[in-house]
Amino acid sequence: MRTQFVFKSFVTLFISSILLMSSLAQARPDIIPAPPQLAATGYILMDAKTGKVLVEKNSDERLPPASLTKLMTSYIVSSEVEGGNIDENEEVNISVKAWKMGGSKMFVREGTKVPLHDLLLGMIVQSGNDATVALAEYVSGSEGAFVDVMNQQAALLGMTGTHYKNSTGWPAEGHLTTARDQAILARALINDFPRHYALYAEKYFKYNGINQPNRNRLLFRDDSVDGLKTGHTEEAGYCLVASAQKNGMRLISVVMGTRSDEARAAESQKLLSYGFRYFQTHKLYSGGESLQQSRVWGGKSKEVSLGLADDLYLTIPRGADDDLDAKIFIDDVIKAPISEGQELGNLTVVLNDETLVDQPLVALTAVEQAGFFARLWDSIKLFFLGLFS
Repeated sequence: MRTQFVFKSFVTLFISSILLMSSLAQARPDIIPAPPQLAATGYILMDAKTGKVLVEKNSDERLPPASLTKLMTSYIVSSEVEGGNIDENEEVNISVKAWKMGGSKMFVREGTKVPLHDLLLGMIVQSGNDATVALAEYVSGSEGAFVDVMNQQAALLGMTGTHYKNSTGWPAEGHLTTARDQAILARALINDFPRHYALYAEKYFKYNGINQPNRNRLLFRDDSVDGLKTGHTEEAGYCLVASAQKNGMRLISVVMGTRSDEARAAESQKLLSYGFRYFQTHKLYSGGESLQQSRVWGGKSKEVSLGLADDLYLTIPRGADDDLDAKIFIDDVIKAPISEGQELGNLTVVLNDETLVDQPLVALTAVEQAGFFARLWDSIKLFFLGLFS
């Protein structure tokens, strides 16, 4: 009898332990290791779709950008092309100033004409200072006038830590940016001008008999990487803004102030690998998708569909889809008339006690007022509902 009792006690204890471990495993949130520590002055990792920052250090420290400056020059030229103000097949005059530029060069010749598209490749792939100045002069008449546009555009994008003094990144006092601002700019360039963004994946560009490789080493090492831009001066160190896409997720990494060409590539790879390993971009709802049908008082229609104005994407730990808790809150009384896009409630999404989203729910269709007697009848019903609720 005693042996049987001991055996039963052991079985009970074993089963209880299994149940306890199972409940703990279910309750424990996903464990994400600490991000890598990089040998760089400042850096940041951002989800290009949502703008969510996954890793950062000294991301708001103002630093010299070197040739990362050319990202803004490219953004403005792409904007002018997409807006129909200039044609990328137009021939651009090469000035003496552009021809004399030092540093990295496309090797254009003074007095010649070069297609704008070739100058874009010369600036992006070869990091040509000569090509960059030629583009700036063509768009605004002079490099100085173009720099004014650069600073205006930086302000519009919310690049609060950036101030440009030239179009190339040539060392100049007060010519500064931040890792966060470069991520903001890269995200805008990727999302606003996807056709021109394809130029950043070009590995080589040949002009004037000289074939030069893209200075972004990651393009040759990682097929998921398709941009963006390197930079280097003695003061700035070695910098790299990189972007990669994998399994429906696009990440942007910015690394500034590393010690070598190899280091900026290796440190950027660490950030990108960490982001893809532990996070995912998750589409929760589509814009215009009906999430709730709500009663309308005094309207020609008795119901209105509510949803989000735009697609809702979230950056979450990989595999955490089922842990998202979405809640909808609707205005107590919704009366006609209702205009399309009118805010009538809100949506919140929580993950592990952290609120990820708090966005308005809007009317997906307009609802006109009903006739006088229908409105009167609904008012009477509302009155009595108010009395007895």
